Amino acid sequence: MLPPALLRRSLLSYAWRGSGLRWKHASSLKVANEPILAFTQGSPERDALQKALNDLKDQTEAIPCVVGDEEVWTSDVRYQLSPFNHGHKVAKFCYADKALLNKAIEAAVLARKEWDLKPVADRAQIFLKAADMLSGPRRAEILAKTMVGQGKTVIQAEIDAAAELIDFFRFNAKFAVELEGEQPISVPPSTNHVVYRGLEGFVAAISPFNFTAIGGNLAGAPALMGNVVLWKPSDTAMLASYAVYRILREAGLPPNVIQFVPADGPTFGDTVTSSEHLCGINFTGSVPTFKHLWKQVAQNLDRFRTFPRLAGECGGKNFHFVHSSADVDSVVSGTLRSAFEYGGQKCSACSRLYVPQSLWPQIKGRLLEEHSRIKVGNPAEDFGTFFSAVIDAKAFARIKKWLEHARSSPSLSILAGGQCNESVGYFVEPCIIESKDPQEPIMKEEIFGPVLTVHLCTDPPAPQPAPPGLSTAELDPALATGYLSLESGAQSLALVILERMSQSTQKSHLLGNTLVPGRFFP
Repeated sequence: MLPPALLRRSLLSYAWRGSGLRWKHASSLKVANEPILAFTQGSPERDALQKALNDLKDQTEAIPCVVGDEEVWTSDVRYQLSPFNHGHKVAKFCYADKALLNKAIEAAVLARKEWDLKPVADRAQIFLKAADMLSGPRRAEILAKTMVGQGKTVIQAEIDAAAELIDFFRFNAKFAVELEGEQPISVPPSTNHVVYRGLEGFVAAISPFNFTAIGGNLAGAPALMGNVVLWKPSDTAMLASYAVYRILREAGLPPNVIQFVPADGPTFGDTVTSSEHLCGINFTGSVPTFKHLWKQVAQNLDRFRTFPRLAGECGGKNFHFVHSSADVDSVVSGTLRSAFEYGGQKCSACSRLYVPQSLWPQIKGRLLEEHSRIKVGNPAEDFGTFFSAVIDAKAFARIKKWLEHARSSPSLSILAGGQCNESVGYFVEPCIIESKDPQEPIMKEEIFGPVLTVHLCTDPPAPQPAPPGLSTAELDPALATGYLSLESGAQSLALVILERMSQSTQKSHLLGNTLVPGRFFP
C-alpha cells in the first residue's frame, strides 16, 4: 500500500480530474515556533520581568475553585510556598470536595453540546488569542509566577511557560483546523464526509508541577477539540496554572468549558472515575498514580456511558551512554545540563551515566571542575542562577533520604555535592555519585532531584562485533530500565544497540526526540 502522502499526491494528479472525483483538504494556518528571548541587561523583556517579579514580592494571591462563572471557596484552605523561600506563601487556594466536583461535572456536561457544535475554527481562535497574550502583554506575568511559584530560573521559565505553552496553543489550533478540513474521496453522485466531534462526557486533566505548559496543554488540547474539562492543577504550580486559566477565559473561552478545581488527589480520582460521564483522563505524573487511575477506570467500566480514553505521560530513569570515542566536553556539558537544570525535576532528566573506564579520568575531572561552578540560589534575585530549590518539603525529604543512602552504601561513593539545607528554601546541592553496582537501587529508582549516578563499564577488546564501549552483560541491565533516544551524531551506534535491545528486553521506551537527555555520545 502506498504511504498516505504519496497516495494523496497520486489521487490529486491530472489523471483523476476528468472523473468527477473530489478530494477536499484544509487551508493551512501559518504558525511558527515562538522565539526564546535572551533577557539581557537593559532589554525590554528583562525590565518587564523584573517589574513582574517585584510585584509578586511578599504577595499572596487568593485562588478559588471556579465552577462555571462562579468562584467558590471551601473550608479546606491550602497554601503554595515559594521553593527557594518557603516563608513566602505565593498562593492561597482551597480544595474542591466531592460535592463541588460533582457540581463541576454536571456544569461541564450541560455545556458540552453547545461547545462541541462551535466550529473548530472559532474554537481555535480562542487559543490563538491566548497564545498572542502570552507572547506579548502577559509574558512577564506568567514567567514571574512560574519562577516564584515553581522555583524556575528565567531561561527554564521562558522555554516552558512562554515558548512551549505558546507553541502548544498555536500548533494545536493549526492541526485541529487542518484535521477537520481533511475529507475523504467522494465520487459523484455519492458524498463521503467526516465530522470530528468531542467525546461524550467530560475529560479529567491532571497536571504536574514541573511544567506550566503541560498544565495548559492537558486542559487546553481536549477543550480545543470540542470537549469539556475538569482541570486539577498541581498544588505546587497553582499560581501559574491559575494565570493560564484566567488568560484562556480572557481570550474568550466560555465559562463551563474548563472547570478549575484544585483538589486532593485521591478525592479527585475517586470522584471522576465514579462518574458515569467520564470519557477521558489526560495525565502527567507518577507511574503509580497513573496505574491507580487506570485500575479505577477498569473497575468502574460497566458504569460509564462510553469507554474512557486514558492518556498518560509518566516518569523514567533516563541515562547517558558514553562511547569510548566520545567528545569529553560534549559529554560533560550535555550531562550536567540534563542532570541538574531545574534540579533534575524532569521526567527526561539524566539520572544515570554509563562511562567506559578508559574515558573516566578525563570525564570525572571535567565533571568535578564544572560542578564547582554551578550556582544554586534565588532565581528571582540573580538571573545567573543555574538552578534553584527543589519544589517542596516532600521532595526535599525524599532526595535527602537517597543521599543518606548513598553515604551509607558500600557500593556508592559521593564524588561531589549532596549537602541539603531547608532553613530558607528547599535547597539540595547537585550531587555526583559513583556506583560500583549497576543494579544498585539508586541506579533504578526515579529520584526526581539533582542526583547523578555514574557507573563505569569495561572497555571491550578491539576489534569486536558488538556495540563498542559496553559488554552485553552490562548493556542489557542499563537498557532494561532506561529511556532511549537517537541523537543525530550517534545514530549508527544507537541503531545497533536498538537492534540488540529489541532482542534482549521489552521494557525500554524509545523516544525519537533529539533533545531529550537520555542519549548516546559517540
